[in-house]
Amino acid sequence: MIPSQNVIQKTIDRRNFFQSAAYGISGAALAQLACDELRAEGKIPIADNPLPPSGGSRLGFDTLPRGTHHPAKAKAVIQFFMNGGPSQMDLFEPKELLDKRHGEDYFNEIAEDISSPQQAGGLLRSPFKFKQHGESGAWVSDALPNLARVVDNVSFIKSMFNNHPNHEPALFKIQSGRLLPGRPAIGSWVTYGLGSVNQNLPAYIVLDDPKGLPVNTVQNWQNGYLPPIYQGTRVRSQGAPILNLNAENADPSNITELQRKLLKKIDSIHQKKRPNQLQLDARIKSYELAARMQVEATDVLDITQETQATLDKYGVGKEPTDSYARRALMARRMIERGVRYVQIFMNGQPWDSHNNLENSIRGAAGRTDQPVAALIEDLKDRDMLDEVLVVWGGEFGRLPIAQMRDKKNYSSAGRDHGPRGFTLWMAGGGIRPGVSYGATDEVGYAAQENPVSIADWHATILHLLGLNHEELFFERNGLKEKLTDTFKPRIVKEILA
Repeated sequence: MIPSQNVIQKTIDRRNFFQSAAYGISGAALAQLACDELRAEGKIPIADNPLPPSGGSRLGFDTLPRGTHHPAKAKAVIQFFMNGGPSQMDLFEPKELLDKRHGEDYFNEIAEDISSPQQAGGLLRSPFKFKQHGESGAWVSDALPNLARVVDNVSFIKSMFNNHPNHEPALFKIQSGRLLPGRPAIGSWVTYGLGSVNQNLPAYIVLDDPKGLPVNTVQNWQNGYLPPIYQGTRVRSQGAPILNLNAENADPSNITELQRKLLKKIDSIHQKKRPNQLQLDARIKSYELAARMQVEATDVLDITQETQATLDKYGVGKEPTDSYARRALMARRMIERGVRYVQIFMNGQPWDSHNNLENSIRGAAGRTDQPVAALIEDLKDRDMLDEVLVVWGGEFGRLPIAQMRDKKNYSSAGRDHGPRGFTLWMAGGGIRPGVSYGATDEVGYAAQENPVSIADWHATILHLLGLNHEELFFERNGLKEKLTDTFKPRIVKEILA
């Protein structure tokens, strides 16, 4: 029986709250959970939860699914981030002139981008052999034999460019659109705009390397000035997926459920007294999400449910592919369950080939090539590739000249950072397969044919997800902040299906 109004005190102290909370908490909690689940399943119109910019930025943010600005080609993104700067002229762009002029001086032509002039040598030919592969005839070196096998599913952009020769600023640029820290990563923008169809898992997940964090560490997936709920969530591929997710001593399920409902009510009272506190809102929602994740996170990361053939295809259980293979497979399982954006990182900067060029590249490629190609094939076999955008690339490329500690020994040389031209590729949701767009100059130094800026690339990804980069904004200090602001980007339509 619900108590009459005359027995409910106007001021709710701790004692009276615990005496009366049980009457209404169950219904309120269940109603909210049911509403969230119905929206996620599409049974309540998504229009009830519009895009954040509608009427300006909203407070009290959530990750419920939202509508798009225009029909989306892709529903989710898996981003293979190759930290360190993969070398375009050793992987995707054979340069005949480097072979012909190997060892010749080229310092003056590129002096402004040489960060270690005391180690600068002459032009450096590639130690790798190139062939054209598939019906598309795409050039891929023998460093990436598995990618070569699936190359007809891929669209290359060979004319990307960045604006800084150092890793840290270049990473900020490609992750957030600016050279400075403190701005939201692209994964945060996507989940801010679209939300997630699964309320039991984070919308934006990061699978970092058990061997260590990448350069710029957790700033690679920061939420910046967006509400904290849109920050990337690190999920471990070894051991407990998220530390302290499960209680050390589990209570019976009915007791646990009552505790959660009670906490939800207490949090609501606390929250109402402190409106517009984004950190508080995010903290409460993170605890609620953690409770829901206790079952689903364990299931989604349990790759033992996969067939042995699938595990073998990715390279699980063998070196050097095991770690990356596990994370690539986890990414597919996450996307299947409605996660919106998954990034996979390597430790440090393994593509940073300053010396021993061939061994350095083969080491990084050997860890990643098989799992990446397996994911493309797996998505295609499951009829998922058309709706999942797969992205591969680093923060910049390499220079065409040798970087040498021993000026007499080109065999041990590497390449310095090359921001003015590099290659990345995309596949899946809305991408026209088998395309090679743009090119660098005759030695691979700078983007020359159809240059594509990072802002262009960001705008294209948002477009494929149904988001207009001009209309996706966050109001801050009177400004409409955007992922692509201060630039005039274009959609790279030439690579779109």
